[in-house]
Amino acid sequence: MNIKFSTPQPEDIKELIHIENLGFTPEEAATEEAMLERIAVIPDSFIVARDDQRKIIGYVVGPVLNQRYITDDLFENTMPNPSTGGFQSILSLAVHPDYRGKGIAAQLLGELERICVKSKRKGITLTCLDYLVSFYEANGYQNEGESDSVHAGLVWFNLVKEIKSED
Repeated sequence: MNIKFSTPQPEDIKELIHIENLGFTPEEAATEEAMLERIAVIPDSFIVARDDQRKIIGYVVGPVLNQRYITDDLFENTMPNPSTGGFQSILSLAVHPDYRGKGIAAQLLGELERICVKSKRKGITLTCLDYLVSFYEANGYQNEGESDSVHAGLVWFNLVKEIKSED
């Protein structure tokens, strides 16, 4: 399969929400309104993976922060990204169930990291549930302990990958 990476458009919203709802519980999942805001406000850090038929098979999205860890308020409002610096966050990384286990999530992380290097980001930060910690560690992230997040009433862990920028 030949995967192409691109920026989503508003007309992609139904596919994106479908994948979001397959990957997250209703309490965890982003709303259509939040996704449309992310498409409009942070297209530079919203990456979709498309298959040969241009169908969206996965995506990664999050704003750039001036802090090391994600806070729950980030799920409510999206601010434009600075052109350089900061920590790239990941609010959602999701792959359609039909395409899981094929390395697509890791490829999306790699594509996001490539963009982060160009933009001289300090690192990539995310929160995840305990069963996903090993996946992120296998992709170079460090588990920095339990998060203060109470998103969806669950226990989250802070994971960070330092970025070495091109000089």
